[in-house]
Amino acid sequence: MNPEQQKVFDELDKSGIRYEVIFHPPVFTIEEADALHLDGPGTMLKNLFLRDAKGKRFFLVSMKEEKRADLRALQARLGCSRLSFASEQRLMEMLGLRKGSVTPMGLLNDETHVVEFFLDDEVAPETNIGVHPNDNAATVYLRMKDLERLLTSHGHAVHRIKI
Repeated sequence: MNPEQQKVFDELDKSGIRYEVIFHPPVFTIEEADALHLDGPGTMLKNLFLRDAKGKRFFLVSMKEEKRADLRALQARLGCSRLSFASEQRLMEMLGLRKGSVTPMGLLNDETHVVEFFLDDEVAPETNIGVHPNDNAATVYLRMKDLERLLTSHGHAVHRIKI
């Protein structure tokens, strides 16, 4: 277990959140994770780290793994200029994450609350979800409502939108 993972597990434990962890080889895409046949107790979330055209707003968008995000439609829903993927440098600066490790858990590293979090409204609060614990060599499974509670306790709003 590395320090990035341990920080997440410590936060979950401190918050009294039940979770299950599966350690695995590093994966960089949902397809790679699926190929491992993890059979964890939940739906994997696909996570996108995006920015607006001027680089003034940054977004973490999470959705069910089988969905595809239409960036133009998403941009209209977010009320921003053209969306694109943020750089690896910004990912590290803002969320303390490396490419392939994008996760809502990275918001625990965003102490200035610069990154806005948007969640697909189809992910029900009672859904068991799988996300990386700030490192792509493990997947942590927990209830969506527990993740929302953890993030809001750290000052991050969880915005639900149709994706």
